[in-house]
Amino acid sequence: MPDITHAREPRLLALDQLLSRRSAGPLQEPAPAGAGLDLILDAGLRAPDHGRLKPWRFVVIRGEARLAFGERLGDAAAVRDPANAATLAERYRAWVRRTPMLIAVGAVVKPGNIPEIEQLLAAGAAAMNMLNALHMLGYGGMWVTGPNAYDANVNEMLGFEAPSRLVGFLTAGTPAPSTAPVPARPERAAHVTDWTPN
Repeated sequence: MPDITHAREPRLLALDQLLSRRSAGPLQEPAPAGAGLDLILDAGLRAPDHGRLKPWRFVVIRGEARLAFGERLGDAAAVRDPANAATLAERYRAWVRRTPMLIAVGAVVKPGNIPEIEQLLAAGAAAMNMLNALHMLGYGGMWVTGPNAYDANVNEMLGFEAPSRLVGFLTAGTPAPSTAPVPARPERAAHVTDWTPN
């Protein structure tokens, strides 16, 4: 058996970095840009893809467009919940203002032999690849769903008309200094078993 501590050291270092990833918030500028953002998006495009359908779609929301997007989220909330429209609209505007960049991640679902769930899972895998890439490039991010991710009006605004749909939003930026403790890693034994025949 090869000595992996020497023969594969660069790969182990990459795994160390991967194992240190966690959802990051709050975020501050700078957000990824240029070649760094291209690498993050390219990582998403390397996700598993049954049937080679390439269902992943990413909509980058940055700069001044974020503020307009926050207003649109407020409009969508007013349709969903008119009684709480003002409170929700301000909550979503504030969320977008304090988030340097958003990446809406969805799947263009194609009818045929590949089940819809597998196309959505491909988009989810793309989201995870991009979160890992954000972390490995020194940025932070978080996968956010909630009512906006499932709202047909928000989906259509971003180009996801049924049966296509969002799987969520990735926040992206530089982690702000924090004194919060680092969450403990899950215990492997609580989540892994070996299958054995009866």
